Amino acid sequence: MKAPDSKTILVTGGAGYIGSHTVHFLHEKGHKVIVLDNLCYGHPESLATIPVTLIHGDIGDRDLLTQIFSEHQIHSVIHFAAFAYVGESVTAPLKYYQNNLAAPLTLLAAMQAARCLRFVFSSTCATYGEPDQQPITESTPQLPINPYGKSKLMLETVLRDCDHAWGLKSVCLRYFNACGAHPDAIIGEDHSPETPLIPLILDVAAGTRQSITIFGTDYPTPDGTCIRDYIHVLDLATAHLAAIEFLHTSTTSLACNLGTGHGVSVSQVISAVEKITGRKIPTILGARRPGDPPALIADPSLALEKLHWKALYLDIHQPIAHAWAWRSGPSNGTFHRHP
Repeated sequence: MKAPDSKTILVTGGAGYIGSHTVHFLHEKGHKVIVLDNLCYGHPESLATIPVTLIHGDIGDRDLLTQIFSEHQIHSVIHFAAFAYVGESVTAPLKYYQNNLAAPLTLLAAMQAARCLRFVFSSTCATYGEPDQQPITESTPQLPINPYGKSKLMLETVLRDCDHAWGLKSVCLRYFNACGAHPDAIIGEDHSPETPLIPLILDVAAGTRQSITIFGTDYPTPDGTCIRDYIHVLDLATAHLAAIEFLHTSTTSLACNLGTGHGVSVSQVISAVEKITGRKIPTILGARRPGDPPALIADPSLALEKLHWKALYLDIHQPIAHAWAWRSGPSNGTFHRHP
């Protein structure tokens, strides 16, 4: 087998929300990208404007993976493909452990056989569960409270074992709350069902949803609503390239948080949407949801130290403006639904 081309990257789940933004960014920076996506949630239209190779298939298909690694000189793998609905993970845990843990084992085995030794993992702050202290550092105990977070933590453990056993080097990127859209409104956030806060509020602004429910107004926060660390999807995209560059020169693996280091409350997000859209957002005051901590804020200093990366979009109005441009554009914030 030929030596890997340093510009060829396999991206699993690359037709999804964060994946597609990352693929666009990698292409912009001159990398050759091979996307593997089963399209159960991904949108091939999100990649239609750039010359990438999109393979419709599953990461659990060993024969397909063997073929991909044989036909393409893969330098590294960025792994996005996962199910990410927390509530569903509680009611259908086997679905999550199969897709988020078992299937990636097949991918890792194919990488081992091909001697592809660089892996960037789309992990999550859900591995921390409900931490007592903020901001959250990488030394905060990882005590996930749902199968989604547990499945991500289990794969982090597998990656450490693979590093010890056969030299796989990985960067686990623990995202906080992804948001926003491409500044040119060419791609954006389109889930079915849609569950993140900002798209739901934008639906209200667009008139396709009547109101937004605020789950809890009595938290120990300045305005009584939950606080989260919202990170622009383009900042996440740049972090993945920084992780690839880290693995190109480093002899160690790494796990780090990706966030802004600043918290924004639910009420502040609603106010920001009202300012950006010029439209009043009707709200319903609801009870707290089980498992919602008062605040989740990242300490992103390790990413700055090791990856030389930091978030550039620190004002919540920026990702909201980009998301609104996508939501109110010609496509109404949706791709053609893949059957």
